[in-house]
Amino acid sequence: MAEAVVSPSAILAAGAGTALGIATGLGPLAVLAGLAAWGARVALAVPRHRAGERIDPMAVQEPWREFVADALQAERRFDEVVSRSRPGPIRKRLQIIDRRIGDGVKECWRIACQGDALAAALRSLDEPGIRRQLAEVQQERRRAPANEAAAFSLARTQSAIEAQLASAQRLRQVADDAANRLRLLNAQLDEAVARSLEISLHAGDVSQLGPLSQDVEGVVVELESLRQALEEAGGMGGGAGATTAAG
Repeated sequence: MAEAVVSPSAILAAGAGTALGIATGLGPLAVLAGLAAWGARVALAVPRHRAGERIDPMAVQEPWREFVADALQAERRFDEVVSRSRPGPIRKRLQIIDRRIGDGVKECWRIACQGDALAAALRSLDEPGIRRQLAEVQQERRRAPANEAAAFSLARTQSAIEAQLASAQRLRQVADDAANRLRLLNAQLDEAVARSLEISLHAGDVSQLGPLSQDVEGVVVELESLRQALEEAGGMGGGAGATTAAG
């Protein structure tokens, strides 16, 4: 997290946001614009965990915590199915499926870490505060005298604040879309694991495990796709404009 906060891309984003604010005549609000750009970039610049990582649901907030805990529970249940199966080709195939479920749990954890960081960035942007600023500027514009320079300055200030609000809303949409997809994929993984015991008990040969293997593979591939989409959103200016990347 510390590396993400002081990463060159985050610092550049902050500088660009502040410079843009100054160029458009925001004055003190230019700093807020820089902070908004910095917060958005940091959210998805947080390093993802890799091999040897410790998956800890308590390290993230809800709803991400629940998703990780549910995925870990599904993995434990499938481990029990494998351990109860008789040695032979069916067990070997179940072990292969088990490894892919483990891959899916890791992807779920990485997605949860990204989603949690994104939620933290949203809190730093202070959307309610931005809305209050917008309301104040709008009210001031209504009260302002017919002064062309003052009216122009207020109009530009309102435009800048509206841009901050739009960025926060786009970030929220990315987070909501990611949470909804992860919830669905977790449910599909749970369903596959629930069917695994019955299938493994009645399977006469390895081919009967084919549908289960395909279902698990499909879920893992979708999880990988979701994680990659969030990473790509992070590489496109912090995800503020990538509302469809996680949907």
